[in-house]
Amino acid sequence: MLIQKLRLQHGWSQEQLAELSGVSVRTIQRLEGGQTGSLESLKALAAVFDIDFARLKEPDMELPPDLATPKDGLPPEEALALAHVRNIKCFYRRLAWFVLIIAALVAINVFLTPGYPWVAWVALGWGVIVALHWVKAFGLNPFLGADWERRQVEKMLGRRL
Repeated sequence: MLIQKLRLQHGWSQEQLAELSGVSVRTIQRLEGGQTGSLESLKALAAVFDIDFARLKEPDMELPPDLATPKDGLPPEEALALAHVRNIKCFYRRLAWFVLIIAALVAINVFLTPGYPWVAWVALGWGVIVALHWVKAFGLNPFLGADWERRQVEKMLGRRL
């Protein structure tokens, strides 16, 4: 519950916290649900929230007085924007590798086994992974994204955030 309180105070969605901390969204969901997390996950989250790691493990922790500025000195909005730009850059890098390697594999397929287009299976499998990275980079989760999460919190609180 503490992680959820800290996250909501910063105005972040679970996806945004996952991007900033490098922890998976599923891990954040589990931690917010009351399950215990690994030391690495808790340390990453403590660094993002700019609090001592030991305080994340305490059940009734008092919140630090100033949660507005993360450890690196950037305001939360700038930190989120930077993480978003890094995700987009990572997507384009992966897309470039995909195009280059699939082109090389097509050439190999044409010269070595022209009768059987095995490269299509490689391109299909890898293409699905690249598409998932595209969805993550551009925040196109239509079902349980940040807007859905904000609406659910507003519904529970009975007011707008």
